[in-house]
Amino acid sequence: MRKLIEQCPACGGEMIVTQQSCIRCDTSVSGRFKPDIFSRLSTESLNFIIVFVKNRGNIKEMERELGLSYWTIRNRLNEVIAELGFETEGEDAAATQSTRQRQEILARVEAGELTVAEATTQLEQLRPIA
Repeated sequence: MRKLIEQCPACGGEMIVTQQSCIRCDTSVSGRFKPDIFSRLSTESLNFIIVFVKNRGNIKEMERELGLSYWTIRNRLNEVIAELGFETEGEDAAATQSTRQRQEILARVEAGELTVAEATTQLEQLRPIA
């Protein structure tokens, strides 16, 4: 699936759709149409959402289909949520960042990129100083 061009290649301004046509009867509709929320997503993120919906949000099924760990899928889902603009500034950004960092460390252990000892050290470094 090709994405719509979101920014003008000449000036960087926002692009809108101004005409749609039926491929069967050639009826055309003209106007100013704003792209839907999913137009914001990268192709990779859109494909992730398709797999998510196909599996009815079941992360275990997504693990099997994508060959990714639970934490990698959760991190990817959080990225897509942010890409859609659903994360609010009112959320505790530090806590969210810390959680993401912890999840990434655990995903790296599961993928064999870190030893348990290395992960333990990194996780301890993330603990807030009281």
